Amino acid sequence: MSSLSIRDIQKSYGALKVLHGIDVDLEDGGFLVLLGPSGCGKSTLLNIIAGLDEPSSGDIAIGDRSVTTLPPKDRNIAMVFQSYALYPTMSVARNIGFGLEMRGVPEQQRRAEIQKAAEMLQIGHLLDRLPANLSGGQRQRVAMGRAIVRSPDLFLFDEPLSNLDAKLRVEMRTEIKRLHERLGTTIVYVTHDQIEAMTLATKVAVMKGGYVQQLADPRTIYERPANMFVAGFIGSPAMNFIRGKLMSDDGGFRFESGGVIVPVSIPDDAVKPRDCVLGVRPEELKVVENDDAAIHGVIDVVEPTGPDTMVTAMVGGHAIVARAEARFQGRRSDKVRFSVDAQSINLFDAETQNRIETRANRQPL
Repeated sequence: MSSLSIRDIQKSYGALKVLHGIDVDLEDGGFLVLLGPSGCGKSTLLNIIAGLDEPSSGDIAIGDRSVTTLPPKDRNIAMVFQSYALYPTMSVARNIGFGLEMRGVPEQQRRAEIQKAAEMLQIGHLLDRLPANLSGGQRQRVAMGRAIVRSPDLFLFDEPLSNLDAKLRVEMRTEIKRLHERLGTTIVYVTHDQIEAMTLATKVAVMKGGYVQQLADPRTIYERPANMFVAGFIGSPAMNFIRGKLMSDDGGFRFESGGVIVPVSIPDDAVKPRDCVLGVRPEELKVVENDDAAIHGVIDVVEPTGPDTMVTAMVGGHAIVARAEARFQGRRSDKVRFSVDAQSINLFDAETQNRIETRANRQPL
């Protein structure tokens, strides 16, 4: 196991700059997820870590050694791809152990390592099969087994679950989580799926346009997003955004927009009234009967999902989504009122879209 240090990595293809000074530190045994939409630069960064691509400038260190100029074979890494990249004419056992075979590892030792990895991944009964006779999930386990037997300093996963159906994705996500906890290996994992990021990572780097928008643990990113992009990308359904104004209010401040009036506490006395955006997640909006509730609206759509009900309401010209209890009985065109806990809201500057720090008073509004 080894730590990973990424220092000022930049990458250009001619006049096109795709990575803009990426800095990331990952502790020994950490699980870093590079998260973002297509074209954000996450796979390019992974390829640079792997040695499959060269940075225009910057440095990559695995443990205490720089690997920036080393070829992939000398970095002691193992990579699991979106496509399983298995040899179709080789058995599962030989696919898992082929890297060891190429390195001249004795047969008895290879067999022991193959068996150990296969049992860990619950594919011990498949060792004599060919890849064509396996399901997608089983093939991905074989690819993971091939990586495990190498005992690398660093595991790299490039959207490994993208080709699986929804049920298998959940199963394999659990397998990867279990694998990390059992082996304690350092992992860098690329995905566009925010659920994978939230459930697997010890640290998430949310990327957009070749920049890291925020680097933090999943809980911090969810509760205290650095900007509106991060806030909107993380969470399903996405965070609600309501544009309005930050107004002075008896020595404090309040957010106001149509049917929304929310008192807020801001620690910086230098903050001035301005246009801003209120961000609140659907689960933080509570349906109440109180006429003094902070948010008043009219129901537009009600969507029962089983464990809860998604309620879309029009509030001052804005459509917002609330996660209500499963037995919610409201209907389209009904009036609805929501309370929101002050500690759960986020405020963003309307111009920069960056988060404004607030001091939560922990009282329902």
